[in-house]
Amino acid sequence: MTAFIPKIVTTMREGYSLATFRADSIAGATVAVVALPLAMALGIASGASPDKGLITAIVAGFLVSALGGSRVQIGGPTGAFVVVVFTVIARHGYDGLILATLLAGVILIVAGYARLGALIRFIPYTVVTGFTAGIAVIIASSQVRDFLGLDMAAVPADFLPKWAAYAKAIRTIDAPTVAVGMAALAIILILKRVAPRLPGFLVAVVLASIVVVVSDAHVATIGSRFPAMPSGIAMPVFPIWTLAKIQAVLPSAFTIAFLAGVEALLSAVVADGMIGSRHRSNQELVAQGVANIASALFGGLPATGAIARTATAIKAGARTPVAGMLHAVFVLLFVVFGGRLMAFVPMAALTAILFVVAWGMSEQERFVGLLRMPNSDRAVLLLTFGLTVLVDLTVAIGVGVTLAALLFMARMSETVAITGPEDDILAERGALPEGVEMFRIDGPFFFGVAAGLMDTYRRLGSVPRVLILRLEQVPMLDASGVAAIAELLRRAGATHTRVILCGLSSQPTAMLARARLGPIVSTGTYAEALAQARAMSASG
Repeated sequence: MTAFIPKIVTTMREGYSLATFRADSIAGATVAVVALPLAMALGIASGASPDKGLITAIVAGFLVSALGGSRVQIGGPTGAFVVVVFTVIARHGYDGLILATLLAGVILIVAGYARLGALIRFIPYTVVTGFTAGIAVIIASSQVRDFLGLDMAAVPADFLPKWAAYAKAIRTIDAPTVAVGMAALAIILILKRVAPRLPGFLVAVVLASIVVVVSDAHVATIGSRFPAMPSGIAMPVFPIWTLAKIQAVLPSAFTIAFLAGVEALLSAVVADGMIGSRHRSNQELVAQGVANIASALFGGLPATGAIARTATAIKAGARTPVAGMLHAVFVLLFVVFGGRLMAFVPMAALTAILFVVAWGMSEQERFVGLLRMPNSDRAVLLLTFGLTVLVDLTVAIGVGVTLAALLFMARMSETVAITGPEDDILAERGALPEGVEMFRIDGPFFFGVAAGLMDTYRRLGSVPRVLILRLEQVPMLDASGVAAIAELLRRAGATHTRVILCGLSSQPTAMLARARLGPIVSTGTYAEALAQARAMSASG
């Protein structure tokens, strides 16, 4: 059962030295510095409070690394959840979010033990890019009020009403707030270019906080926005639930589980490429499930593997899951000993962080590159993006995956050829004896092309005594293909035409056996089928 052994067990069996611990400690401290302001910003952007983001980074971050199937995965709150979490809180309250997160954790554990981790490769690239870019637009849009200091009692949740409300409040722009936000944004971008190793997010937050405190500027801070925010971490509490409440939040739980699974496994794949390792996808899903359950019990947000923080840990020298566990410990130490300092952080500085996060999520180069792809790919990309921004993330993913699957099957059907008697390209046709006809199928015989077999049969000019159906080039047969062959056998039997199937590979053979179509004349090669057809035709 190697698939369900946490990577930390594997790394410890390999031997854990003091030098490795030193490297993991440095990496853990480095990524904690990055995660600290980001967790607070994501907590606020999600419609909660900064302490919720920090709790998530601590509890979920520790468990993702301790139990995960990736050697250097860093877990915590991410931008992908902002839209979903904000919506769940607005509809069901924070208690509803806790319950949805807990249920999502259970779903992830079940998915892991059901070995669904490999299914990540079946999610279309265009869908992932479309909804990720859509989330980026929504995150950036949600930060306009705090970045400009607009005087607004509340910000509408939906995209278009949100911008309509911004337009009405545009005259209330606060110059000091804009100055702080612009300065923080400039610091982050400049450090990213000239000193990428420095923690730009933390530097921007610290400098902005000092300026606001020293100048006594009337700029909104975490303390003024969340005056009753608790410090420290409370004891775990199981959420109050009813069957009706579970039914209400279950769709959101599936969305959270889907996002957590997708982003965690994508992050693990990125990490594998950077360190030359191989993650255990099913154990990673189990770890994500446990982490989300624990985060919910401690009052935190949904969590998953964070690609940017994982890459930061790797670049800082992380070698084992201990780096991720230490990152959570360092964040905990800040909450315990420096939590009161959060009150001085300007909201505008956190919005600057989220603008940078949104820009990174948008992956504009990938998005533009996909726009150069065929119309079908562009349609999936733009539809997923538009539905994410204007309607709902769940709808966007469902429609995007469905449309991508339908378009893929349409393209696949174009690659399948069913060759009949009117096709003169078959050189073998000249070798057919009188009264014998032959059909050939090239490609997977599935529901998208199954009807073509009967269309070909109907085009026969006369009723043959023997019909050879060549299936050497059919790697896969589905239920619709089986039904089409069964219908062919029935029609042929009604006119006393004998059918020979030849060249069946293992999967089509197994499918036909399951269908129990009765005695089927089958041969291994076309030459054998031709010889048998001659004998049948001669015998009348």
